[in-house]
Amino acid sequence: MRLFKHIVNRYSAPQVIFFQALFVLSLPNICLSFTEPLPLVGRLVNIILPVSLYIWALSLSPKIGRTVWFLFPFLFLSAFQMVLLYLYGHSVIAVDMFLNLITTNTGEALELLDNLLPSIVFVVLIYVPLLLLAGFSMVRRQQLTQPFCRIGRRAGAVGAAAGLLLLFLLIVSNHTTTDHRDCSPLSIANSQLPKSYTVTDDLYPVNVLHNIWLAVSRTYATTHYAENSRRFTFRATSTHNPNEREIYVLVIGETARAINFQLCGYRRATDPQLLSVPHLAVFKRALTQSNTTHKSVPMLLSAVSAVDFDSVYHQKGIITAFKEAGFHTVFLSNQLPNHSFIDFFGQAADEWKFIRAHSSKADPDGYDDRLLPLLDAVLKQNRRKEFIVLHTYGSHFEYQKRYPRSLSYFKPDEASEAEISNRRSLVNAYDNTIRYTDRLLAEVMHRIEATGAMGALVYASDHGENIFDDSRHLFLHASPRPSYYELHVPLIVWLSTRYCGLRPGVLPVLAANCNRSVATNLSVFHTMIDLAGLRTPYFDRRRSVAASAYRPLPPVYLNDHNEPIPLNRMVTDAEDIARFKQAGIPLQDYPARNNKK
Repeated sequence: MRLFKHIVNRYSAPQVIFFQALFVLSLPNICLSFTEPLPLVGRLVNIILPVSLYIWALSLSPKIGRTVWFLFPFLFLSAFQMVLLYLYGHSVIAVDMFLNLITTNTGEALELLDNLLPSIVFVVLIYVPLLLLAGFSMVRRQQLTQPFCRIGRRAGAVGAAAGLLLLFLLIVSNHTTTDHRDCSPLSIANSQLPKSYTVTDDLYPVNVLHNIWLAVSRTYATTHYAENSRRFTFRATSTHNPNEREIYVLVIGETARAINFQLCGYRRATDPQLLSVPHLAVFKRALTQSNTTHKSVPMLLSAVSAVDFDSVYHQKGIITAFKEAGFHTVFLSNQLPNHSFIDFFGQAADEWKFIRAHSSKADPDGYDDRLLPLLDAVLKQNRRKEFIVLHTYGSHFEYQKRYPRSLSYFKPDEASEAEISNRRSLVNAYDNTIRYTDRLLAEVMHRIEATGAMGALVYASDHGENIFDDSRHLFLHASPRPSYYELHVPLIVWLSTRYCGLRPGVLPVLAANCNRSVATNLSVFHTMIDLAGLRTPYFDRRRSVAASAYRPLPPVYLNDHNEPIPLNRMVTDAEDIARFKQAGIPLQDYPARNNKK
């Protein structure tokens, strides 16, 4: 007891709390100045200006305990930022991170936190003692001396003035070197300019506060989606024989990366069933335009892409297009609803169900094969025109919970903690999820084929995953600066025997386009529309991989601020560049003649 009192008395001294708080608040600024690609002056500004303001704020009142608790929001952001740096090694808290707090269900969050013990321990050891000591200081009415506060305020003011001067010089330098050029999507993709320093992007914590504001704005716009999209119509019609039975299925994968698919050249047997399926086209150079589910899936389910993503707030999805063309539509999801665009687009279907929302305690894992009986029930109705969307849980972390233990093929696969020492087990479990997806897709194809209908299936994953793949030790996905492993995704198109018989020219076209680069978020909508013979003003044949007119566009990435950024500006690490080169995926622009509309 005496030892505890001695520790509290020693470390709850007002000046000690002052410097503890200053260190904790400044820690993200110091780390980000080393992890972010900033000019030297930008790094100095990122430390001098915020740290000086922290000193000034902590010196405003002699009641340091109260001041620390008053600054709790900034302490919380500091802890959040350090966890992010632990996960990804770079980048500030992004808009998407805040949106993920809203759209990620409790089960997923607990699974993730369960396996991030080192970062949680760090937060507890660094941040919690400070708050406790500040509380003790408040109870004991301890105060900083007035001379100490005066010196702190003066030092903070002088430092802030120096930081503002450096910031002014940096901004002036940016303006004098900025090249004002065409801002069309093609010009954006061809841009080679280095990124300019901006306060809202590069100065912590201003950038994080700006991102919070953007997250709030987007959440507000999302809540008003029904009103804003009410009058939207695709004006879609069908060009196929109205008496022909047609079944089209779009399968949305989760966290599946192409590099672990045997169909894409992986050395392990992860696709044993699909390897023997006829009429299959595998696109080995497919890229996602976002490494977040709440952006990528809405793009897969609609006509919007990275170059016009904000149109998602007033457009409807592909299900609506099929409904307008006379199809019965079904949306079946093995994920939880989260009041996002995925829900809005899915619930536009004639029939929809989020089966995970109805999971019992006896079936907590909810494997994707639970979608099959529901699919069987739909197909038994023998409707003339059917469009079905299956949204799987795929390869989402924790990997070993995504398949039954009886289907554990690669072993050991039970360790799930996010530690590099567990990589072998993590990769084995991840590969088992890909085998399970292979099994699911083969079952869906078999069911469509068994109907004898004119049918097609398109499978695309929303994004990939990092699994401690190289010296950077990256894990999971949704990093503001995406890696190769998050971007290279599988895209598979399958045609039924009846389809190939009625439209024999489609499969050769798919095969011819297989070796071309493709942006899944741009092409899935147009490909699905094309395969089904729908026509709408929103259809662009040059974006359908089932059309001979298909032309790939320069690769872009939808950044955190919903801006299309050239991929060669987003991907700068040598490890990623080497991987893209090995996969035969160009990061540079394509010839201009292929990009014109």
